[in-house]
Amino acid sequence: MTEVQNTPVKVKVRLTENNYGKADVHVFKVNRERPRHEIKDITVRVAMTGDFEAAHVQGDNTGLLATDTVRNTIYGLAKEGFGGSIERFGQELVAHFVKTGPRVTGAFAEITEHLWERISANGQGHDHSFVRQMPKRTARVEGDGQTFKVTSGIENLYLLKTTQSGWEGYVLDERFTTLPETSDRVMATYVTAKWEYLGDDADHDDVWQRVYGQLQQTFTDHYSPSLQSTLYLLGEAVLSRCPEISRIWFQMPNKHHLKYNLERFGLENNNEIFHVDPEPFGLMEGWVERA
Repeated sequence: MTEVQNTPVKVKVRLTENNYGKADVHVFKVNRERPRHEIKDITVRVAMTGDFEAAHVQGDNTGLLATDTVRNTIYGLAKEGFGGSIERFGQELVAHFVKTGPRVTGAFAEITEHLWERISANGQGHDHSFVRQMPKRTARVEGDGQTFKVTSGIENLYLLKTTQSGWEGYVLDERFTTLPETSDRVMATYVTAKWEYLGDDADHDDVWQRVYGQLQQTFTDHYSPSLQSTLYLLGEAVLSRCPEISRIWFQMPNKHHLKYNLERFGLENNNEIFHVDPEPFGLMEGWVERA
């Protein structure tokens, strides 16, 4: 018996929001104008928006920039400019692609800057040797080539305190709660944050440094009854320190440091030995903004 193949009837569809561009373009720039070198190490994604329907629906590439051209342009503009902040470089990229692409009406650039510090040699930072840092600086710039929305951020800021943190007063479920309450625990988290600006004239480098320092300072200055409480206090402190910022968002996983059971070996554990549990982990997210 021959099996009958039923061909599904094509439904009517339409193209909606879309973009295209180049991602993971890794640019490393060395400024050799002086014996004391300066470096920039960034990963860039550029995406363009506009009238790209013909390419999707008819396969007509007329008026489209090749993504290979996008990659080459990022390197070329990094050579010609990129002496300031990644936010400024993002604006240069967006403006260029809106101007250059016949069908481009807008674009966005997402940039991650990998941070390096000079290696200390004889008590001074070396002229041309560096050590890479864990935190990363981030920026997203979107616009039409004339106006821009800028969002700055930080990733992988690993903070830890060995005391002055607890977790008490929560719901004790008779069946499923196993975690004991405590007023003294290790609290650790990777801070990811992003913030938006009130105006267009912010000094992004200066603001980033102030946020970076304030997050560390505030993490130290209070007893934390929860990671949620610390998230709120970090946001309050940043907005108080940086009038240029309108609001700030945090993602903060709870990197559990669990007191390890040494009693079975006849040893006493006075909050000294911990098992760092990689997963699963609690995850806290939230915006803090001006009232």
